[in-house]
Amino acid sequence: MRRFRGLLIGLGILLVVLVIVGLAWRTVIRRSWPQTNGIVEVPGLIEPVEIIRDRWGVPHIYAQNSHDLFFAQGYVHAQDRFWQMEFWRRIGSGRLAQILGEDALEKDRFIRTLGWRQVAEAEVALLDDETRAALDAYAQGVNAYLEEHRGRLGLEFTVLALNGTRFEPEPWTPVDSLTWGKVMAWDLGGNRKMELLRARLIAQVGLGRLHDYLRPYPGDSPVIVPSEVSWRREDVAGLDLLARRLGEGLVLGHGMGIGSNNWVVSGAKSVTGMPLLANDPHLSIQMPSIWYEVGLHCGERCPYNVVGFSFAGVPGVIIGHNERIAWGVTNAGPDVQDLYVEKINPQNPDQYEYQGEWVDMEVRYEEIQVAGREEPLVIKVRRTRHGPIINDVVHGPDEAWAYGWQPLALRWTALEPGTLHQAVLALDRAQNWEEFREALRLWDVPAQNFVYADVEGNIGYQLPGRIPIRAKGDGSMPVPGWTGEYEWVGTIPYEELPSRFNPPEGFIVTANNAIVDAGYPYLIAREWAAGYRARRITDLLMAQEKFSVRDFARIQNDSYNLSAGEVLPYLLSLQPEEPELAEALERLADWDLQMRRESVPAAIYAAFWTFLMEDTFADELGQRPGGGDEEMVAIRYLLERPDNPWWDNVTTPDRVETRDEVLLQALADGVRWLRERLGGKMDRWTWGRIHTATFRNQSLGKSGIRLIEGLFNRGPVAVDGGTAIVNATSWSAREPAEVVGVPSMRQIVDLSDFEASLSVHTTGQSGHPYHPHYADMIPLWRDGEYHPMHWERSAIEADAEGVLQLVPVGGGE
Repeated sequence: MRRFRGLLIGLGILLVVLVIVGLAWRTVIRRSWPQTNGIVEVPGLIEPVEIIRDRWGVPHIYAQNSHDLFFAQGYVHAQDRFWQMEFWRRIGSGRLAQILGEDALEKDRFIRTLGWRQVAEAEVALLDDETRAALDAYAQGVNAYLEEHRGRLGLEFTVLALNGTRFEPEPWTPVDSLTWGKVMAWDLGGNRKMELLRARLIAQVGLGRLHDYLRPYPGDSPVIVPSEVSWRREDVAGLDLLARRLGEGLVLGHGMGIGSNNWVVSGAKSVTGMPLLANDPHLSIQMPSIWYEVGLHCGERCPYNVVGFSFAGVPGVIIGHNERIAWGVTNAGPDVQDLYVEKINPQNPDQYEYQGEWVDMEVRYEEIQVAGREEPLVIKVRRTRHGPIINDVVHGPDEAWAYGWQPLALRWTALEPGTLHQAVLALDRAQNWEEFREALRLWDVPAQNFVYADVEGNIGYQLPGRIPIRAKGDGSMPVPGWTGEYEWVGTIPYEELPSRFNPPEGFIVTANNAIVDAGYPYLIAREWAAGYRARRITDLLMAQEKFSVRDFARIQNDSYNLSAGEVLPYLLSLQPEEPELAEALERLADWDLQMRRESVPAAIYAAFWTFLMEDTFADELGQRPGGGDEEMVAIRYLLERPDNPWWDNVTTPDRVETRDEVLLQALADGVRWLRERLGGKMDRWTWGRIHTATFRNQSLGKSGIRLIEGLFNRGPVAVDGGTAIVNATSWSAREPAEVVGVPSMRQIVDLSDFEASLSVHTTGQSGHPYHPHYADMIPLWRDGEYHPMHWERSAIEADAEGVLQLVPVGGGE
């Protein structure tokens, strides 16, 4: 009896300890959650502000003046996403290593070399009064929240403190907001990588083979607006390393995960008789979502009444609609980056040659604080007339490489001060097509494809951006910097940038496809997405007379694989002897080409495609390529040429492989890969078992410590879609078939009734783990569902889960 009683006492003590630990953990988790009901006195407000959050946690801010509107937006962003804001501003300024240590040092060195914060500081002087006031008010709102919530700003701060990294966030400043434009521009621009890729391929396989691999834009893909350095084979390793570094995405992603769809139809193609507009930007997968939904509503003294998607850390709405117009964006991808090979003075590494003379470089030193180090790391940054020397970041101090490798300077439009943030607020205020176009005149970097609709029934398209005109060359390869022949001599005049208004076909589609044809007088870019998504959307819009909001939702979630339709006739013509391969071909023959998560043939095709990349290209390139647009167009071209040298495996010099041998080998490799991972029953080889989305916290969610990653990450979840598909859950053949890029949000705006509009983004409004709105949108997003994109105050109040009043100090009840 005593033993039993002792056991009960022990269990009781254990239970009490567990309850205490659980309550303490619950307190730690919840202490940073935002207050969403009641009245809060906040210093800095002029008049009271009301914040109504709907059941999805989307705040609608009702203010009586512009200052208080943006003050409250800063406050709300900080409530829900301050760690994300802190992380992003440290990226923009190159200060991650100060809190994350050595692992973040390479990123910091690179960003400090480019000097993004210095450019942002220079942009402050260009701000008009209204934009400066908005940025100041926004910063005041963020700082008011920080002051109130010291020591309880987010679980990430707690975890870092437990690891020995304690810090109080600095006050927010307008420059912190402006640096975000540089991060966004870097991730959405990619020509620097393509220049180095071309140089590397020429050194490896020669110019002729290069043209077979990097094909021109397909002639049957849609157009949005119709109308001297030699590289040695020994340079390949350095070029490859530099290309990888320059190709890295920081926040939004890069390469295969970057893209977008948008389209708009006129009232003639809408069941309501008014335009419909859709948009879904494709960005990297992460936790929390890149986007934050918000409504900004003012009284008569304020020109803002707008809802849509914002970035935490930046005032205003980036994509959405106001009471008169709606807009959506996709990445335009113009060539706004050039690499210049510089000649360094052998007697002075801080001088470079220009037109026969030695010119002093601009030299500055950057101190980088690194967690765990007593002394800061000091790096030397050198800049020519073309831009910063980027080799130092990859190859170390100049002494290690300066005289044995060609130094490259990066010229990029985003390294010149711009007016992006003025454009955002002007866009939020615009009331018609003319004001919309004037707002976009200020949108310099990154250039985007904007589609437009208004309540008068108009639709349109505009490309804005600062796109260089070159004296010589086309920006496709690094060029000599010392001759002066390849300088930029201006930018494309805004009035001559592509634009459309009420086109006769009644719709406009952009999906990172070619903006113009060969008849356009200026160079915008050489590389575009291959047009598979644009072609599919165009086909769907032409196949039906009129569309509803739900029809648009169906198109946004379409998973049809056009590229597979080009490849399968060649594969299905083969007759393998192995029964398992024959069964795989039978499944593919009956496939509807939809990459649905329950589909077996979708998984078989993806595995085949993975090893087609391996068996066709890896022997020449030294690695398996990602299998994106470039490879899809290349394979399409090569399939028509069964004896092209690319089919031959250069590692087997005693024989020459042909197309059909490689296709069959890739199928066999893919089937074996699936069997090893999913077992011997082909019925269980579904796409969703290998094509999964894991939403990872950008900082601590990749720590390698399972317990910490479990706190912040969510998933994996099986998803539909794939690469170069409208439902663009992109994956790379290098690491099949995990999702790397996603439709980061989906928006459908009904110009006949804004309250009928729909929206969703990937995860949820909150950045606080375990909050009810941390991951509540994941099921909606995965299943192609949406929530109401509320507009009318009556509907917002009917769907409200919280009403918070911010009042000036002394103004509370």
